[in-house]
Amino acid sequence: MARYTGPVCRLCRTEQKKLLLKGDRCYSDKCPLNKKRGAPGKDPKARVGKRSEYGIQLREKQKLKRMYGMMERQFRLTFDRASRMSGVTGENLIALLESRLDNVAYRMHLATSRSQARQIVSHGHILVNGKKVNIPSYSIKPGDTIEVKEGSKKLVTILDSLKEVSKSGVMPWIQLDIDAQKGTYVSYPRRSEVTDLADIKEQLIVELYSK
Repeated sequence: MARYTGPVCRLCRTEQKKLLLKGDRCYSDKCPLNKKRGAPGKDPKARVGKRSEYGIQLREKQKLKRMYGMMERQFRLTFDRASRMSGVTGENLIALLESRLDNVAYRMHLATSRSQARQIVSHGHILVNGKKVNIPSYSIKPGDTIEVKEGSKKLVTILDSLKEVSKSGVMPWIQLDIDAQKGTYVSYPRRSEVTDLADIKEQLIVELYSK
């Protein structure tokens, strides 16, 4: 399965936004954006030109795609699926992205980043409704239970990640039993509930793909 394997901090510098791709590091002084580093490959003193309408829409799409660790084809297929659903396409897109298994594992604090959650899923540490699923893009449905496999419950990575629950809590569309390392995906999230994407303008992505 294709995935980006380059330096992820470079992506944040390109978008000039914290995409939260490296977990705790993104909140530390080591984050390049905290050091006010500019976009890669550009002279810091160079004049910044005004972006075109297409450029603004493209950057919005790139930000969201990179936050969820997806390649262009996979992201476009998700958008096409969202456009065929009833309701608002942009909100459907966010709901579908949030229902990916790697993202749900991340939201359950089984990992400190989506890339780490992707690895945990790929290595077969996660069960969905009692069955092992090692496909990060697997679509979770309301009512599904997600849990750590019995033999993986002592993994230091997962135990350390679960400590963050007391600090940041759990998203309202997920019920989590920390001790059992098990959770239930209660419902697709409403757009207003996905607070860490509050500054993402998904309508611009809809306009971009509608051209």
